Amino acid sequence: MPKLKTKSGTKKRFKVTSTGKVVMYASNKRHNLSQKSKKMKRNAKGPIIMSKQDGNIVKKYMNTKI
Repeated sequence: MPKLKTKSGTKKRFKVTSTGKVVMYASNKRHNLSQKSKKMKRNAKGPIIMSKQDGNIVKKYMNTKI
């Protein structure tokens, strides 16, 4: 049986921690930042831990244990 390949877009966007949680970066931080409020930019700062339900979907794409 062949090996399962990881979705290449998933491995670039997400990371799985040692405890099994999925870490992602917030959206809306790429362009047109002058139009966005300071509060929105501040809240989108740094990595975010994904919800458990969505994390399970991402782990299927990455072929890791759920």
